[in-house]
Amino acid sequence: MINIGVIGYGYWGPKLVRNFTENVESTVLHVADLDPARLAQAQAQYPGIHVASDHREMLRDSRVDAVAVATPVATHFELAREALENGKHVLVEKPISDRVEEADALTDLAAEKKRVLMVGHTFLYAGAVRKIKEIVDSQELGQIYYFDSVRITLGRFQQEANVLWDLAAHDVSIMLHVLGVMPVAVSAHGLCHFKEGSEDIAYLTALFENRCIAHFHVNWLAPVKVRVTLIGGSRKMVVYDDTQAFEKVKVYDRGLSVESREDIYEILMQYRSGDMHAPRLDQTEPLQVEVRHFLDCIRTGKRPLSDGRFARGVVRVLEAAQRSLRQGGKTVPLEGKV
Repeated sequence: MINIGVIGYGYWGPKLVRNFTENVESTVLHVADLDPARLAQAQAQYPGIHVASDHREMLRDSRVDAVAVATPVATHFELAREALENGKHVLVEKPISDRVEEADALTDLAAEKKRVLMVGHTFLYAGAVRKIKEIVDSQELGQIYYFDSVRITLGRFQQEANVLWDLAAHDVSIMLHVLGVMPVAVSAHGLCHFKEGSEDIAYLTALFENRCIAHFHVNWLAPVKVRVTLIGGSRKMVVYDDTQAFEKVKVYDRGLSVESREDIYEILMQYRSGDMHAPRLDQTEPLQVEVRHFLDCIRTGKRPLSDGRFARGVVRVLEAAQRSLRQGGKTVPLEGKV
């Protein structure tokens, strides 16, 4: 049995406690939060769990094997660092930090302490994204031309982060996971309507060496909830609509081919409109899969899918996008691999 402590019982903390409690291989011993009302809620729902306003109580408890951090991003580094220093495995919510240097420091510390460091990029564990990754890796789509994502909703304004760090973090992680390569440059534009310095609408563009382009539209001010990703390839195209109850992923056998003839001064475009099919998807709750993976990594010592190195790539893209925002949309170059 792997004993868990959870820091933060706001929006995501209760979901973590539920999933760790429901897993037969783990149990939650501690919950920490600064809000007494949240602690009372946790105690009422799980009478056997020890609650406290000081997270250090769980860090001092030798029975606790791992700590899950579900607090604002500005606190991730210090809380994860403390947990690792105390010999705990760590699952920290996305993004791992808002600074690449802190992501590196946590990754190095986890390696030094021989502890698992995993970041909660939950969409990577969704059946839809796992299927899309399988399709892209199989070359069924051919050469990838574009990755286009829209994630808009009304509200859930974040006090500590702008809309890029809150919403685009999801889609950037999906892009890096599915494509498996880091963009060579990013640019971003956005505006603040309610809080100066905290964009509530933003557009991020990423460029790749292989003539692939990615674009992200994120917005807290939309009248409807939209979560749609399109991936276009030279052979086929994918539409992923996460708001759909069924057939979230659809693969279209559509595209075009170009024919150039030497005897004429024109290019002939041939359009192809074939079938569409919706592959069968694993319906397991993504967080349940994520928690199971985290526990498995603790038991076996294997590298998590969303480990510190992967999470660093997400931070690099978002950090560069933030820099571009502050420079009026100037293109910011990137180097390296995911």
